Amino acid sequence: MAVPEWIAAQEQVRHIHRRPARPGLTAPFPDWVSPDVRDTLGGHGVRTLWQHQNLAAQAAFDGRHVAISTSTGSGKSLAYLLPIIAATAEGRVGTGAERHRWARPDRAHTALYLAPTKALAHDQARRAAALGGPGWRISTLDGDSDQAERRFAREFATFVLTNPDMLHRSVLPSHERWQPLLRTLRYVVIDEAHRYRGLFGAHVANVLRRLRRLCRHYGSDPVFVSASGTIADPARHLERLAGVGDVLAVDTDTSSRPALDFVVWQGDQDPHREAAGMLARLVDSGAQALAFTTSRIQAELVAEQARRHCITPDEIASYRAGYLASDRRELETALSSGRLRGVACTNALELGVDITGMDAVLTVGFPGSLAALWQQAGRAGRDGRDAFAVLLAKPDPLDSWLCDHPEALFGAGVEATVLHPGQPTALAAHLAAAAQELPVSGRDEEYFGATMTALLEQLTARGVLRRRGTSWYWTAPSRAVDQIDLRSIAGTGVEIIAADTGRVIGQVDTAAADRTVHTGAVYLHQGEQWLVEDYDLDAGVALCCQLRAEWFTQPSSQVSVRIVGTDRERALGGGRLFAGTVELTTQVTGYLRRDAVSGTVWDSTPLDLPARTFRTRALWWTLPDSIALPERELAGGLHAAEHAAIGLLGGFTPCDAGDVGGLSITHHADTGAPTVFVHDGLPGGSGFADQAYQLAERWLAATVDLLAACGCEQGCPRCVVSARCGSGNHPLDRRSALAVLDVLVGHGSPVTLPA
Repeated sequence: MAVPEWIAAQEQVRHIHRRPARPGLTAPFPDWVSPDVRDTLGGHGVRTLWQHQNLAAQAAFDGRHVAISTSTGSGKSLAYLLPIIAATAEGRVGTGAERHRWARPDRAHTALYLAPTKALAHDQARRAAALGGPGWRISTLDGDSDQAERRFAREFATFVLTNPDMLHRSVLPSHERWQPLLRTLRYVVIDEAHRYRGLFGAHVANVLRRLRRLCRHYGSDPVFVSASGTIADPARHLERLAGVGDVLAVDTDTSSRPALDFVVWQGDQDPHREAAGMLARLVDSGAQALAFTTSRIQAELVAEQARRHCITPDEIASYRAGYLASDRRELETALSSGRLRGVACTNALELGVDITGMDAVLTVGFPGSLAALWQQAGRAGRDGRDAFAVLLAKPDPLDSWLCDHPEALFGAGVEATVLHPGQPTALAAHLAAAAQELPVSGRDEEYFGATMTALLEQLTARGVLRRRGTSWYWTAPSRAVDQIDLRSIAGTGVEIIAADTGRVIGQVDTAAADRTVHTGAVYLHQGEQWLVEDYDLDAGVALCCQLRAEWFTQPSSQVSVRIVGTDRERALGGGRLFAGTVELTTQVTGYLRRDAVSGTVWDSTPLDLPARTFRTRALWWTLPDSIALPERELAGGLHAAEHAAIGLLGGFTPCDAGDVGGLSITHHADTGAPTVFVHDGLPGGSGFADQAYQLAERWLAATVDLLAACGCEQGCPRCVVSARCGSGNHPLDRRSALAVLDVLVGHGSPVTLPA
């Protein structure tokens, strides 16, 4: 499907990139693939492999760790399913040394599949079941599994599909009960591996090290296979993620692909409204399309607005995380069958759910990395039809800069994934969990690295662990894993409950609850609006009533920062640049009600919520006392420079909007100077601030370029105004921001994103 004229002819189109069609390069099935599997695949029209599938499957069968990094729709799943079927459904054990390594006469080999979402694990289970024959014992394992399903996975299944959370909370702490799986484990598949970065990635990396340690204890030595969209250095990423060596990178994509036209669109309206209009028109024309939005709330709003403008509104729905299992699976089935033709979604759908080829994909705002952008666009044309994708730029600094520099989207290599397995907060927590599973000793540095012993001593001094001889033990009656949430700052989430019926509507992460389900907040679920009547922090419950509101809510907050320690510093132009540890105190202090149509503020309401304090990593720069700006202009300039720099950081390190935050102060107590802080958003840090320190000159030079190119007066959403600002974007001064940054880097020429 070519770009429709009603899109291509508009003045909002800044650039159209044509990615030509590509023929594929095929290879035969390896000799060990059974006739039954070949016949089954032949029934699905698959009679040969792509060359990269053959290479990955053979390497995994031979016992080599493999990192597959190819485009969406290139057949990564089949590449790892072939050796898994051979091992766990047919009992093939390889040849030579690997035959001895995996010989298990008393029980079939097993395999474990890890996905970042429950939906993806269930989708892969359905695909696997269609290939492996009726005797293959496949099981999914997640929070929706009942006791019978969990027992089957534990005692009988040879291929278990789950997520890191269940591995962390259910399997590893109860490893004695899971011996049948662990002692025969031959393969571990890590799907959507590029999603494991930052603090979440550090947690998962340590979960995998705990898994490898227990496997060794029970006598198994599994092969790890990672699958991801195109990322830089996938072998290195798997080495850091799983702690293994000698990884084969399979990153040359030999699959065929249709032509794709990619449109960069910069409009004057809210891009979510423009996406809703495009989605409705595409559905009315008979096309099937996805619209990837920036948040759960926006997925609901875009779907609702599209339904209002569509002739067949029942063919449009929303899809996001937080839905109950039955809701998710019903939506997935309707989309795959074609009963749904338009879906507004978050990246819960991006993460690999196998759907029929889309005619078009709309992406609202740059999604944080080139890998994620192409992952979304890859949903278009997956079944061989030409298709198109549209990036609808948000009015923010990064998207504005990308509209002026499309070569950064289409001419640059994908980013490296930021992952620090030795992140102290995550590692210390998992060492405690590991000690409860099996006593930890010095030889476990093989899994946990050279900083292990020092962290164990710290845990011992705090009374978390007890040392006896050369080993460390967990002595508390509670479970160590219950203190670790892989995906959030703390807690297990807040349930949103209908006050009149007690029905659970959904769930929100604890870290986001103060901002999204405080008393008075409007919460959206599947197109329905719910007003939060009571937010009980202690019980982890938000009670709601349904209503039809003509407004939405926006939280207000206060932030303060204290420097705990500085470990690096250097000159930056006429100022100084620092990196270190800071203590952040944040508090949601109230909320605004804004008109649903115009965004105009109706009123503000104070809230009495507790302050949240945590330590994290940050960089900060200071200006000399000689900077010649009046106090008010200096405050506006620092604040605007902070917003613009943070807004552009996602182009230089693959961070999302919530991964980093900032604060600007005209005279900070710890530095004694005008200071701007840019910090990781999670306790202990996640690597983004430290990476930004390394590339500060290029990053801030691009920020100067962005500010200089904007034609506004004081500041606008395209350069410095931020929807996430807790102080209502006051004060902001674009021209003063240029003066502030000129002290640090001067007015440089345009720069490109790092490869």
